[in-house]
Amino acid sequence: MLLVGVISAIPRVAAADESHHWLIADQFNNRVIEVDPHTHQIVWQFGNGADKPGPQSIVGTNDAERVGTFTLISGTGIPPSTPPLPGCSDPVNGCPDNRVILINKDGHIVWQYGQNDGVAGAGFNQLNTPVQAAVLPQFQRRHGLHVIIADQANQRIIVVDRQHRLVWQYGTTGVVGNGQNQLSNPNSAEQLDNGNILIADENNNRAIEVSTDLQIVKQFTAGGTLSGVAFASRLSNGHTLITDSNNNRIVEVDGNDTIVWEYPTNTLTGSNPNPLPTRAVRLKNGNTLISDQFNNRVIEVTPAKNIVQQQGALNVAGNGFNRLNGPYDAKGIGDFTGLTPARDVDLSD
Repeated sequence: MLLVGVISAIPRVAAADESHHWLIADQFNNRVIEVDPHTHQIVWQFGNGADKPGPQSIVGTNDAERVGTFTLISGTGIPPSTPPLPGCSDPVNGCPDNRVILINKDGHIVWQYGQNDGVAGAGFNQLNTPVQAAVLPQFQRRHGLHVIIADQANQRIIVVDRQHRLVWQYGTTGVVGNGQNQLSNPNSAEQLDNGNILIADENNNRAIEVSTDLQIVKQFTAGGTLSGVAFASRLSNGHTLITDSNNNRIVEVDGNDTIVWEYPTNTLTGSNPNPLPTRAVRLKNGNTLISDQFNNRVIEVTPAKNIVQQQGALNVAGNGFNRLNGPYDAKGIGDFTGLTPARDVDLSD
């Protein structure tokens, strides 16, 4: 299925104020876009709207990040549904992608993990519903390209290198659980400054910090109130920012798991009553950038809980000017507060 008006790639031209742009994984429009939130203009795009994985397409993308001149994108795919979900023409089989791709500024794939045919697996160079990925500055003193991937349907977080070798894993492949080395629908992973990995363990309703020797060292549940942890990041003040998706809110908890700030996304007139927000990223200006998924918008919210910028119209899906369809992820370009810091990609052996 090709979405009307969507092209495969808009060449990216660096702008003086590029650092104020947002990179958005526009899930059901099968595209990643860079927008100027002041003008709502799309200044760069990857994805031609097709619902099959290919060299110029990405299906049901849940995550994207700008890494130097490259862009890392997770091809999550769209599950089967009757009637079919937006962006997918096959209600029986859905529209899988199962790739993590790194593309250059011209929209060409320069590195990929996962198969071109979209077939899911857990073997060498295979994924099953990758929902998030990040380039690591280094991993266990190993140099060169390393990517951490939330391989959701395989119930694991993995780190792979440029040669597609699996160098680390948390979560027993294919096993759902909440014990040591077990996860249930993991939705994100970040490498912390101390070398540990922070994981959004979605269906276990927790965020956990694990050491690289597979020990849980901290757990966050906001006092047992979380439901559907879609994302977690560690802030510079030591707090943890969590997207509490099923409760339609963003929460910040301190080291004692006490809520110190929260923001609901379903209280405005006209809001979807259950928008299931998916990402919250703290920006360097102190505001929080929220992917308010089924409200079809990305919002920037101040600590005082005022919306200062918005991309997309509240609860209105589309792919035209200032329209989004199920935006799953948004980041400020060059603004990696609370996230695994981006670095230039080295594609040499």
